[in-house]
Amino acid sequence: MRRVAHVQAEAFHSPVGLFNDFFFQFFEAEILSALLYRIRNSAPNRYACLVAEPMNASNSIYASVQEIVGVVDVTVQREEDVLMHLEGAEEYLYVSGIAVLKNFRRKKVATILLKACDALSLLWGFNYLALRAYEDDSAACKLYKNAGYRVVSRDPLWITWIGRKRRVLMIKNSVLRDWS
Repeated sequence: MRRVAHVQAEAFHSPVGLFNDFFFQFFEAEILSALLYRIRNSAPNRYACLVAEPMNASNSIYASVQEIVGVVDVTVQREEDVLMHLEGAEEYLYVSGIAVLKNFRRKKVATILLKACDALSLLWGFNYLALRAYEDDSAACKLYKNAGYRVVSRDPLWITWIGRKRRVLMIKNSVLRDWS
């Protein structure tokens, strides 16, 4: 779980000039604590932390690397502001915390993680997956769109007045729904 926390911390930490290493370690510890809490307090079919590892050493150009290179969290949720966009659903899978180590970006790791989320929706029997992305993060929005997600709503414009980035809510019909 420490490797998972490291991958997410590397992806989401905003550098702060002085004492950056200290703040990074603190941020990483917070992520680890939250991961451990979710794992210990969630039923097996309500939360999953999916990981990507490099290919086996004989096939990988990264043969010396033995680590987790990407992660994503998947949680069963039932927020009304999401459910209003999901026909007949009482719950859905929420995809969050998708992160890939810098050296492994642009190598389809995130795409594979999203496909693993699709497989999990099939395994757990959910018709919909949902996620939020920052509206100005064009690379992430393109990744999600290519994976079949579509924008269904946006944060209100006033959210930027208080210094926050505007997010989009994206949903996808599960592969389970496609097969029915």
